[in-house]
Amino acid sequence: MISWISGVLVDFWQNNQKFFVLINCQGLGYEVQILETFYLKLKEDTISNKIVTLWIKHIKKEDSDLLFGFTSKDQKNFFIDILNIRGIGAQIGMGILNKFSINEIINAINTQNKKLICSVPGIGQKMSERLILELKIKFKNELQIEKDKDKHEFEIKDPEINKILEDLQLTLQSLNYRNKEINTILPIIIKEVDLLDKNGNNFLFENLLKLALNYLDKNSGNLAR
Repeated sequence: MISWISGVLVDFWQNNQKFFVLINCQGLGYEVQILETFYLKLKEDTISNKIVTLWIKHIKKEDSDLLFGFTSKDQKNFFIDILNIRGIGAQIGMGILNKFSINEIINAINTQNKKLICSVPGIGQKMSERLILELKIKFKNELQIEKDKDKHEFEIKDPEINKILEDLQLTLQSLNYRNKEINTILPIIIKEVDLLDKNGNNFLFENLLKLALNYLDKNSGNLAR
């Protein structure tokens, strides 16, 4: 059983909605299916003879051995948790992680956002209900942490960012979004603020408002206002 692999990147490619790398590890070439985010990162990278290290989920079948690679152990473990749910195979599991981060999935479970889960190709209403139910039990501790975060959503050191987020909440309330809806996307917005700050980009109020509205539409469609 292969748990992880580290070697020289030989090639990477896309086949429909699947993404792959070929890694040379001590003279053997391992073909590994990866997530789209890692594939896009490789496309932007110009380093030659790049060393790639991936956490591997090895799935043995009668006629093949499949390797699924992840850049973090958390991603791998979450993928395994998804596979343990009846009716969910490896490609649906990869589809979920291709579309959403682990935190976004946990947030969707916390809010029972079936529409968001159903936006993943291959997942219907019944499967989304089963996925939410089983993962809610599995991630009980993580869901409690997310609830605790919601209670302190404005505990940010930078007073300028804190003021912008407060204004953002008031603006969304004035647009008749419910507090529950706003609190659902605020942790995501705060994460985006951190990313913008690290990248040295401008986090103007107008940009964050547009981002918040996009997330609200993405998570709930056209919510009733």
